[in-house]
Amino acid sequence: MSRLTLIRLAAVGVIVALIELVCRLGLITPYTLIPPSQMVAGLFELVHSDEFASDTLRTVTAILIAISAAVVFGLIGAIVLSALPRLRRALDPLMATYYSVPVFVFYPLFIVLFGLNDVPKVVIGFLLAVVAMITSSLNGFDRVPAVLRKTARVHRLGRVATIRRVVLPSAAPHIFNGIKLAVAYAFVGVLGAEFILSTGGIGYRIAYAFNDFDNRRMYALVVLILVVVSVVNAVLFGWERRLRRRRGLT
Repeated sequence: MSRLTLIRLAAVGVIVALIELVCRLGLITPYTLIPPSQMVAGLFELVHSDEFASDTLRTVTAILIAISAAVVFGLIGAIVLSALPRLRRALDPLMATYYSVPVFVFYPLFIVLFGLNDVPKVVIGFLLAVVAMITSSLNGFDRVPAVLRKTARVHRLGRVATIRRVVLPSAAPHIFNGIKLAVAYAFVGVLGAEFILSTGGIGYRIAYAFNDFDNRRMYALVVLILVVVSVVNAVLFGWERRLRRRRGLT
């Protein structure tokens, strides 16, 4: 474990200890925040509850579908826009202002179109993630050295072969950044949609606990999300480091 990682863990530990102390001294009312130790205890209790497995499976499935669709369609969309400069110039203003539009306002419309099921929240997660994947991939395609494209033409590679053997490997770091962003946006989209209006899932349970003033359950679920997101980020970060090491970038 590196020194920087130890410093980060120590900083997190100090912050958690301070929150625990402040809560135990009564400086913050339990209706606002409970001690981290009670959050962890509530999480262990929650793991053994009946609805935990079904809610977790429901949320994770929706997130994975949203991520997979965003990565596939985002990468395909980036390839198409890179090959069609006029279409890209026409869509550039839309992509530049895309995240200024609150996608969640369309959630009632998606419920009307798809019904009160898991499809609307998957669509929300996909819509939030796909543009990040497109823009990051396009950024990588723009930075492919011209000499590599000329080399592909010298070897008489077709368009598909050039993309597969030259463009995608060269743009891999930026594509990977797009995947990381897609993962983050998919989490936000699905959990946010569950929080607003859903019939199940982790976000739905957080909203239900919030409305019921059940801080122990609510913060336990928040801790669960923080742990899952931290683990996913750590895995992606390690994968990125190995990718960069293989390419001689670190």
